[in-house]
Amino acid sequence: MRHPGGLFSIILSASLLLSACSFGSGVSEARGITQMDALNGSVEPGATSNAAYEIFVGSFCDSDGDGIGDINGIRSRLSYISGMGFDMIWLTPVCKSPTYHKYDVEDYCEVDPQFGTMQDFETLVSECHDLGISVITDFVMNHTSSSNEWFIEACDAVRSSSSLDEAREECPFVDYYKFSDESAGGFVNLSGTDYFYEAQFWSEMPDLNLNNPAVRSELEDIASFWLDRGVDGFRLDATTYYVSGSDSSNIEILTWFNDYVKSVLPEAYIVCEAWTDSASYLPYYQSGVDGVFNFDFSGKSGVTARVAGGLSPASSYGSFTEDYYSRMSSLGSVTSDLDAPFYTNHDMGRSAGYFAGDDAMSMTKLAGALNLLMSGRVFVYYGEELGMKGSGKDENFRAPMYWCSDASSSLYPGMCDGPSGMDAFEMKYPSFEEQEEDPLSVYNYYRQAVLLRSRFPVISSGEFVFYDDLSDDCICVIEKV
Repeated sequence: MRHPGGLFSIILSASLLLSACSFGSGVSEARGITQMDALNGSVEPGATSNAAYEIFVGSFCDSDGDGIGDINGIRSRLSYISGMGFDMIWLTPVCKSPTYHKYDVEDYCEVDPQFGTMQDFETLVSECHDLGISVITDFVMNHTSSSNEWFIEACDAVRSSSSLDEAREECPFVDYYKFSDESAGGFVNLSGTDYFYEAQFWSEMPDLNLNNPAVRSELEDIASFWLDRGVDGFRLDATTYYVSGSDSSNIEILTWFNDYVKSVLPEAYIVCEAWTDSASYLPYYQSGVDGVFNFDFSGKSGVTARVAGGLSPASSYGSFTEDYYSRMSSLGSVTSDLDAPFYTNHDMGRSAGYFAGDDAMSMTKLAGALNLLMSGRVFVYYGEELGMKGSGKDENFRAPMYWCSDASSSLYPGMCDGPSGMDAFEMKYPSFEEQEEDPLSVYNYYRQAVLLRSRFPVISSGEFVFYDDLSDDCICVIEKV
């Protein structure tokens, strides 16, 4: 049920009162961070928001008119990202790949020509660093593209050999993958043979054998290649699939990779995608990585959306968060400032579609605030700050950044076409061009919420205290100290 009127409030030790949203009683407009003016006062020099901005590269900003977002398009929008207060960007894969999403890598050491050149990439990283923005990129090591030369040579050897053992003797790349004489869940038949290979996501994404020292050596070289080009760390994709069904094996693999990367760049930031429940993903911190995405709070059925939409009592935000951080600390050296909270990403329907009715914008803003008030390094998916829409198939989650309603606008050039196969649909809220001048827009709400994190570092790094006795269905009181 929805909150019966009243305010959802969060109190921080920085003497901040966030009355983020009123439900029912005819009140439909959020009265939160935008009303308080988080920009009053100055941000301390060197202060960081501990907030990262995820960019789906092909849908963000197009610099050359081909309808595909690219690296130079991102460069042209760095003032936007910096002005929002983000101090990190996460780029979805930029390596050469046959698909629009690039999560099937054909060449790990080449920028996809659709996105630009290696020089463009290095210039982007340099310009980000000049603005105090770090850059992490997706590192996809669970699988490659079927058009990767390793897999092509492996398949050729398997097809021309009388047995897998003979193929392994003839071609080292056979053991880069997981070939078998028998079919099993997630295995695919290699055409023209009686053999199978593991491909948990798609036949054209064969899984790598990460227990093979030669594969690990290749991946170490690749990580060094990108670190040498200035990247500040990696987002690791699909970590629960490295060895399907074995968390302990996956944690060992993460420990190896984290240790190697930190030996090259001690301050590198590594965050993991482990799409499961917290009982399963929290132990992944034992690998030493800097963050594991907090899936319990994400998506339409997560804590954030349920509280913002009135499906769970306000107090549940405090009690669940308190319990979550307690379970983190039970792991030993893992504290709440290592959390990697997020609300949506490129694999989820967008937030604006979670809420309906007169209070939908208020709920959208509140959900954004709940995410941005979390401890640790928080992540925001591009376009959520505009209340972009997108549901159904994956392509719809990755719609073009809504810079303007008129794609031919000279003020905001760079609108992308979006992925091929994306459904045609209208956005729920106005474009950036229109929201920028509206102090009560979703954009300005998000902007001030991010900058608030810079003004008050206690939000991201303070100890979380929940006041159960002051909280109820409509009010949640927490303190960061």
